[in-house]
Amino acid sequence: MRIHILPSMNPDGFETSIVGKCTGTHGRYNSNKVDLNRNFPDAFGQTTASLEPETEAVIKWIHSEPFVLSASIHGGAIVAAYPYDNNNLGSNNYSRSPDDDVFKYLAKMYSFHHKTMYKGNLCGMQDYNYVWGQCYELTLELSCCKYPPAAQLPNLWEQNKVPLIVFIQQVHLGLKGRILDDKGNPISKAIVNIFGRSNLIPFQTNSQGEYYRLLIPGEYVLKIEAEGFDPLDKTVDVFDNINLYSAAVYDFVLQRSNSSST
Repeated sequence: MRIHILPSMNPDGFETSIVGKCTGTHGRYNSNKVDLNRNFPDAFGQTTASLEPETEAVIKWIHSEPFVLSASIHGGAIVAAYPYDNNNLGSNNYSRSPDDDVFKYLAKMYSFHHKTMYKGNLCGMQDYNYVWGQCYELTLELSCCKYPPAAQLPNLWEQNKVPLIVFIQQVHLGLKGRILDDKGNPISKAIVNIFGRSNLIPFQTNSQGEYYRLLIPGEYVLKIEAEGFDPLDKTVDVFDNINLYSAAVYDFVLQRSNSSST
């Protein structure tokens, strides 16, 4: 397991923030007065605003690794939020994603291990990471104060230490494996769909033929497709393998479409 940490996506805002100021938008924007968390391409509408350098850097980072699980940590509330943050049905409708059950599970795992978050005490980027980056991201609001003073940090750490560890362990939930041809070579950009889940952008294998899908325990039907190969449907079982520190491993071999005529 590899863990990547980005201390701050908005160093400009951090420099202008006021420690102890709990409300307002001071420190939210970068030096160009742009809210970076609302600067990512929108899966449900046309993005007209130009991307900021910080946004472009994070997008490049998202696509540089096959990230599986992510948490974007904020202040200003105590809540775990998940995609979709936006939708095409209007703001008053529940924005259900194809993997809504997985996101609910992840949010509950975090909030129920937190001393107060599970009570629902409410005081951008997650959609992009999920839709385009194939990474399940929660937005974790950890403090009702936007910029808590340093004296509160030890208590915030104690409140979130166990939930963060439990959250990281969920990377071992679901399926992983490789898609290969009949000679054992990896197939990149093979589409791995789960029957009944219509992702806006299908999950694909990386250059090593690897795929990762977070799924809660149950039985699933996979449909695997790749250009030049016959599609393959497989039924798989997903168990709770968290304590084994590995998702269920399923490797699949695809046959070339013209194999019968050569």
